[in-house]
Amino acid sequence: MKTFTYVITDPIGIHARPAGQLVKTAQQFQSRIVVEHKGKKSEATRLMSLMGMNIRHGDTVQVTVEGADEEAAVERMQTFFQEVL
Repeated sequence: MKTFTYVITDPIGIHARPAGQLVKTAQQFQSRIVVEHKGKKSEATRLMSLMGMNIRHGDTVQVTVEGADEEAAVERMQTFFQEVL
C-alpha cells in the first residue's frame, strides 16, 4: 500500500473536468485508488462520489493506492495531481 498527500492548487478545486480526468487516469490501473478528504473516502473511479466530496482550493487530500500495479499507479497519480489539480 502506498499513500501520499496533496494540497489542491486548482482555483476551483475538484470539479467536473478534473474529476473526469482523475477517473480516466485511475481506470488505467488494476490497483484500488482511494481519495480521502475530511473523513470522507471515495474510490478514484467514481465520478459523482469524487465531486460530492466538495474538495476546494487549499484542501488537503490523501490518496491511497493498493494492488498489483501500485508502484506505477502511485507515480502516475502523483504526477496527475501536480499537473492538473
